[in-house]
Amino acid sequence: MLAAETKARVTSTSSPSPRQEHDVWKGIVEPVKPFLAKVALQLAAQVDAFDPEIVPYTRYALTNQGKQLRPVLVALSGGAAGEMNEDLVTVAVIIEMVHLATLVHDDVMDEAAVRRRRPTLAANWGNQISVLVGDCLFAHAVRLAASFPTPEVCRAVASATNTVCSGEILQSRQTPQLEASRREYFKVVEMKTAELFALSCDLGAWLGGACPVGRQALRDYGMSLGIAYQIYDDCVDLFGREATVGKSLGTDLANGMVTLPILEALERANKPDQKFLRECIREWDQEFFPRVLEILEKCGARNSTREVIGQYLKASRRHLEPIADSPSKQSLIAMTEFLEQMTESLASPG
Repeated sequence: MLAAETKARVTSTSSPSPRQEHDVWKGIVEPVKPFLAKVALQLAAQVDAFDPEIVPYTRYALTNQGKQLRPVLVALSGGAAGEMNEDLVTVAVIIEMVHLATLVHDDVMDEAAVRRRRPTLAANWGNQISVLVGDCLFAHAVRLAASFPTPEVCRAVASATNTVCSGEILQSRQTPQLEASRREYFKVVEMKTAELFALSCDLGAWLGGACPVGRQALRDYGMSLGIAYQIYDDCVDLFGREATVGKSLGTDLANGMVTLPILEALERANKPDQKFLRECIREWDQEFFPRVLEILEKCGARNSTREVIGQYLKASRRHLEPIADSPSKQSLIAMTEFLEQMTESLASPG
């Protein structure tokens, strides 16, 4: 019943307000709310594992969670595979720590002053401390993973962490991406963002007792969902509203990063507009932003990018076909519909 109600609410409007978005998301995660409470408590408890002198930094980093997407995926994948258990809580904490560590490092490299409406760790204490705090979080996550009686968890977490960091290196090496390609863009997206989505579903399924086919299906679901989510996030940086996003738009271009909407425009726009976009990538000025949006609208880059997101969300639902029907599976489907609806809200200017 809950999944059906959630689905109905997701599809009820083409442009949800922030309040509606919050309510729909709340409905999706309601079945795993007790699980998420345990994750939050255990994550907060990890602060005590660090040297007292660095506790203020680690506490600040570990209390900057958003929608808890990855813990939600761990819980729902475990539930779809069998039954949720305490090992799933620990794995969710581990993956969330890895994710938060990547955010600390990202903020240093992007010179970001604000994340989720508050100053970044780097803005408060500087880059040197921030980098080392991120390193500590990575190391502690791997130590937690090593506490499992089987090496499977530690091996998977270490491999995923390596992939995420390698993706960050590839992206940094390509900036400014004057000759960026779709292949390079999707490779970085898969490594930086989708890998942790896939890991969450993979370990959730494994600890929930999934068979090899079910485990692979859930991992593939997470990978497709993660790619769609990152493309959507890249669109928000261009087509969102600053009051809702909580930061200035166009930060990717300011950092010399070419995302899918810009790649679409570089393929579709006329020669003068292509030249202008390349000049923007080479030397950004915030005054260029209105014209960039005009070019994206004129060549249809917004809609073509939305279509790509839709294709990945459809693929994510197809990956769930081998999974037996359950409330958890329905919530996984509802997550794709929620993101689909949020993508629709970017369908037109204004």
